[in-house]
Amino acid sequence: MYTPEAMISWSDSIKKGDRNGLSKAITLIESQKPEDRLVANQLIRQIGSLDANSFRIGITGPPGAGKSTLIETLGLSLIHQGHKVAVLSIDPSSAITKGSILGDKTRMQNLAIEPNAFIRPSPSGNQLGGVARHTRESIWLCEAAGFDYILVETAGIGQSEYLVSTMTDLTLLINIPGSGDDLQGIKKGILEWADIIVLNKADDDKDIRLNTSYKDLLVASQFTQSKYSGWNRKILKISALYKKGIDELLTEIENFKTYINENQAIKKYRQEQLVAYFHQNLKDKLWESLENKPELTEFLIQTEKNILRLEISPEEATDISLRFIFALFNKK
Repeated sequence: MYTPEAMISWSDSIKKGDRNGLSKAITLIESQKPEDRLVANQLIRQIGSLDANSFRIGITGPPGAGKSTLIETLGLSLIHQGHKVAVLSIDPSSAITKGSILGDKTRMQNLAIEPNAFIRPSPSGNQLGGVARHTRESIWLCEAAGFDYILVETAGIGQSEYLVSTMTDLTLLINIPGSGDDLQGIKKGILEWADIIVLNKADDDKDIRLNTSYKDLLVASQFTQSKYSGWNRKILKISALYKKGIDELLTEIENFKTYINENQAIKKYRQEQLVAYFHQNLKDKLWESLENKPELTEFLIQTEKNILRLEISPEEATDISLRFIFALFNKK
């Protein structure tokens, strides 16, 4: 266990921008070992609440949309403007081996060598929503280390990726032209969380697929309201590979940042995010504490056998399990 002096030293090193200390801290908070979680919580408390002058951008979209290419181009542009950029990239984990390729540093080679950039790939684990379970804490640590732009790249696994919008200030949705049935591929559940939509790989303005996709997005976005009242969601055509439309995207990001700061929306939304995080964290830790009870484990194993023997339905099993869990709580 770390001494109080060691925790203070570690916290101070992170606040001074020590990358090794930051990487070590993120590794610690991603650990599922109870002893590591205790140390991670101590470190988060030691760092304390920060009045961070940061801006968090969630970047989501289907696989192959060019998220990594856009992040590298966007990150380099922000660094050239004098900013420090942290990238938290979430890779989907294998349901069988629990492993993950974590190849984003190799896909962002130019950004990775920048002294004012920090790239951290993380496995999604069993967390749904396209992010890792402790991405929020990783964001806080990067802010403590002085990074004023935090880019969170989701795993790119589907409509459930709205979760990234509950931990960032701006959600950037990336689509690509001609990716199939364009209108069918536009889901309201994603669009309503997107603050800026970009059509990437828009290399040719005369491309019929590009113009069709743009019109479909324009029509679909008219039926969804922004989560920020009064914000007029924009749709931009860009090519991250050829750096086309990047200046327009940076301008739109700055316009959005100004808008939510001027009307205090960013403060309100971040407060709501903290409360939402509390509720989610409570549910996760409650279930973890229950899983550690041998009598519950034995009960669940027997219940699964009953389901397989078709003696009870999954719905009945759920009700019975809840009664058993409540009985455990009332047990003296």
